[in-house]
Amino acid sequence: MLAGLAGFGFLAGCKPSGGGTAANPIKVGEFASLSGKEANFGLSSHEGTLLAVENLNSAGGVLGRPISLITEDDLSKAGEPATDVNKLISRDNVVAVLGEVASSRSLEAAPICQASQIPMISPSSTNPKVTETGDFIFRVCFIDPFQGTVMANFAYNTLKARKVAVFTDVKSDYSKGLAKYFKESFIKLGGQITAELDFNGGDKDFKAQLTAIKASNPDVVFVPGYYTDVALICIQAKQLGINVPLCGGDGWEGEDLVKIGQDAVEGDYFSTHYSPESTTPKSQQFVADYQKRFNGKTPDAMAALGYDSAMILADAIKRAGVTDGPKLRDALAATKNFDGVTGTTTINEQRDATKPAVILQVKDGKFKYLETVNP
Repeated sequence: MLAGLAGFGFLAGCKPSGGGTAANPIKVGEFASLSGKEANFGLSSHEGTLLAVENLNSAGGVLGRPISLITEDDLSKAGEPATDVNKLISRDNVVAVLGEVASSRSLEAAPICQASQIPMISPSSTNPKVTETGDFIFRVCFIDPFQGTVMANFAYNTLKARKVAVFTDVKSDYSKGLAKYFKESFIKLGGQITAELDFNGGDKDFKAQLTAIKASNPDVVFVPGYYTDVALICIQAKQLGINVPLCGGDGWEGEDLVKIGQDAVEGDYFSTHYSPESTTPKSQQFVADYQKRFNGKTPDAMAALGYDSAMILADAIKRAGVTDGPKLRDALAATKNFDGVTGTTTINEQRDATKPAVILQVKDGKFKYLETVNP
């Protein structure tokens, strides 16, 4: 059961030390897609963030004060992030904001946080434009130029593809950006783009575009989309006799990819930020804690990034010694070699995370780890 509801602040596992009390919490805002089209992402990220807050509070909080996580559901809809973040800042007086998982929704909220001098940390928005908004905007994930290059190299060198068709969601900043960087990298390697087709996220019928893609005779089809659309695209591709691998980015990683796509997604590949098969002590402890907290559920990359976003924020608050916006911003910007669940994170001059990617394959209905790619 989801422990945090929209607009609901909670203090879990709170054992404040150093004189802190639940009446004097550090308020942290979170906006996430807890319902709507990309709810798998938002729920996973929220669960990871919640687990981090519970662990922090059980250990005495931060600066002797408990963390109060105040969560808003943006419904996976444009327009909602701005409303939610305005509420968190003006009504709830949060010291920082965690969110969103999707680049388009982060881009909507970021200018509000920047103008208010409230640090915002996106767990997983990979479009470079997010942190270009200003110096109060951060992320704990890699960005699409790196992810696009990773998948171009994988397609060319591992899958031995020389011809690739690209199928892009024109309603998504994430999809358009990732498609651009993949194409540039694949062409540089000597590959050919055989077809470039578009769709609108939320469409149900992709057969006209997929027929054109099939006619271009690609070795691989690159689909930088989100799992709900991707699952339907994979089903219809198989129905049309497209029997080459489909590949994508971290937007693929949702349990509904396999629930909806079933056999049609079997054998396909995507890049992402984390695998629960990681053998690092931090990762193994996180998996054990997460499974205990959420009824045996295995964490995905969004959960791990949600966890790391909260832990990196807590680390910055400790180093700053205060929750003042500009000082907290400076501490976040100085984050170096943070040992997190998703690997070692350093925040660079652009306020992006320098860290590795992993490549997974859908195998026997599960996401199977293949390799780690360092920046």
